[in-house]
Amino acid sequence: MSTHNGSSAVETPRIVICGGGIIGCAVAYYLAKRGVPSTVVERGTVACASSGKAGGFLALDWNSGAAGQLAEYSYGLHADLAKELGAERLGYRTVSTLAVSLSSRPGRSKPSAKVPGWVNGSVVGSKVMGDDTSTAQVHPEKLTKAFMEEAGRAGAKVQHGTVTGIKLSQDSTPRVEGVEVDGEVLPADVVVIAMGPWSKQAAAWLPLPAVGGQKAHSVIIQPSSPVTPHCLFTQISGTADGQAEPELYPRPDGSVYICGESDSVGVPDDPLTIQPREDACDKLEAYAGMVSSSLKDGSTVTRQACYLPLSPDGTPLIGAIPHVDGAFVATGHSCWGILNSHATGACLADLILDGTCSRVDMKAFSPSRFASRKATRWH
Repeated sequence: MSTHNGSSAVETPRIVICGGGIIGCAVAYYLAKRGVPSTVVERGTVACASSGKAGGFLALDWNSGAAGQLAEYSYGLHADLAKELGAERLGYRTVSTLAVSLSSRPGRSKPSAKVPGWVNGSVVGSKVMGDDTSTAQVHPEKLTKAFMEEAGRAGAKVQHGTVTGIKLSQDSTPRVEGVEVDGEVLPADVVVIAMGPWSKQAAAWLPLPAVGGQKAHSVIIQPSSPVTPHCLFTQISGTADGQAEPELYPRPDGSVYICGESDSVGVPDDPLTIQPREDACDKLEAYAGMVSSSLKDGSTVTRQACYLPLSPDGTPLIGAIPHVDGAFVATGHSCWGILNSHATGACLADLILDGTCSRVDMKAFSPSRFASRKATRWH
């Protein structure tokens, strides 16, 4: 077993994963499946940021090119794990998915056999986007915690603390020697940067491009009457802002997750300080009420916000970081981080332990596509 990126063979490498979100925990899980324990460093708790607040919608074929291959492979792994661990533990189920156009003005409905009965707002159009063979859902927080719990059975552990730097050797090609956690060095042969939008902090320690973040709001409503497993991508015309496009995901526990209302604002230094804009959550509740009287008459359980990690070119960063032996990254998945968590974890585990991955062609995701602009700093 060897670490990649030019380092010498190391039996059971000491692997430190920075970030206890779904990507970091997925990497820990797939390393554990190969008998290799790791340490996940997390400043809060597992799934405390986006991974605990995301929607968890899964689509088989909504991406194209390399991203499409990653998504297709990952979609199947979600189903496999649900069979292995139990769908209820993960909040997993297949769903029907519809695009629904509505008017904010009542009384303009056009009947549609496609639309379930609980969608009783002013529907003006609809179409099927996916069925139980091509769309599904998972509860992101439950999945993230399951990844970490299962990894723990193989010796993986969580260390609470804030990553403050990476210790590198002084060789002509630096190699990872440790991870600074709250100023103290945790010895490591391999480091994985999986801190979502906070991966931008690692650009000060490693040759990485700046990762951005987009703030997204969501609310969870307990409807006044049961709803069916139909995920809805809506367009509501005639709102105060012109047109709104909230997404609605009913969950197996009976609640409905509603998201939208994104902000392009800076990512705070500490993910634990994120607060939702109350007016954004107010709008989401109002839009939900325009879609369904069961939601209008329901009760709001949660109002929250999180940041989606964005790479400079819109394609995830997954793979070996150039110019530093033993350094890897997995971030920048945008709204598809939950979907692609399995494939990212499995493929990165292969890249770390074997130096190659035969599951998916990973070339398009390699951080080396940004290497030219950073190379001089690391020679």
